Amino acid sequence: MPIPSTMTAIAISTPGGPEVLKPEQRPVPQPGPGEILIKVEAAGINRPDVSQRLGKYPPPAGASDLPGLEVAGTVAAVGAGASRFKHGDKVCSLVHGGGYAEYVTVHESIALPIPTGLSMIEAAAIPETFFTVWTNVFDRGRLHPGEILLVHGGSSGIGTTAIMLAKAWGAKVFVTAGSEEKCEACRKLGADVAINYRTEDFVAVVKEKTGGKGVDVILDMVAGPYVDRNFQSAAQNGRIVQIASQQGYKIQLDIRPISAKCLTYTGSTLRPRTVEQKAAISASLEKHIWPHVAAGRIKPLIDSTFAFRDAAKAHERMETSLHIGKIVLTLA
Repeated sequence: MPIPSTMTAIAISTPGGPEVLKPEQRPVPQPGPGEILIKVEAAGINRPDVSQRLGKYPPPAGASDLPGLEVAGTVAAVGAGASRFKHGDKVCSLVHGGGYAEYVTVHESIALPIPTGLSMIEAAAIPETFFTVWTNVFDRGRLHPGEILLVHGGSSGIGTTAIMLAKAWGAKVFVTAGSEEKCEACRKLGADVAINYRTEDFVAVVKEKTGGKGVDVILDMVAGPYVDRNFQSAAQNGRIVQIASQQGYKIQLDIRPISAKCLTYTGSTLRPRTVEQKAAISASLEKHIWPHVAAGRIKPLIDSTFAFRDAAKAHERMETSLHIGKIVLTLA
């Protein structure tokens, strides 16, 4: 089937609420050297998409102005020098932007083959969270088998992914979540301890469950008052990785625990990284995690799916914070 010259995309007409997401016609992008063109069948929804829609997360230089950071679909064309995939291959990929569209380009080194048995919807729910968790928990956080990982927001897309990857790695997992329903969902995924932050003090529970030792790695998207409490919850030589600041990034802080406990407090962002850096993460996932995905031991938790043109409804669902797992748009 020939590739059309134009495609439907979901664009941000102006910064604002979900209603500003509007379908419009765009030229189909052309794959450059080393790139592939993906005919998108499903696209994941992520918090950065919401932030971009609100005008709080402008795309980096050179990135598409369209939202969407992860897709799954079929290779429709390959650029000069691209040889990893061929026309018709089924792939999922992290993208620099532009995922809310019928076609998107990406460098072939970032894309991953979709294992047999994984649906397009499930595959589209993988890249953003798997890349984020791998680079922050395993690369920066240096989580080792037998250690304890604490994940805030355990029922989110990032949280559910972190539970599954850390358990496959042989670590113990503690999570915080905002309801008993969410805590139970985390336990079903393998969380050893699930803490309802609305009714329990996670610092007290962490100290109780670890005999006062604390946890080895903390993945935090909250910031604000959680920063000091993370310091209290961390074990000696603990590593705290900050990937968002949903409760504020300006705080007053007693930094003495950093030296007293020999803590590492770090963080990172994913979208602005180079092709080479993202390709390295992709290669690590394919080596260490893809065998678990292929064997069915790891499968993304899907909260809900929405038709492509209902992207506004998908954003509304995410902004309720009631979702457990991933929200996905379907184009097929």
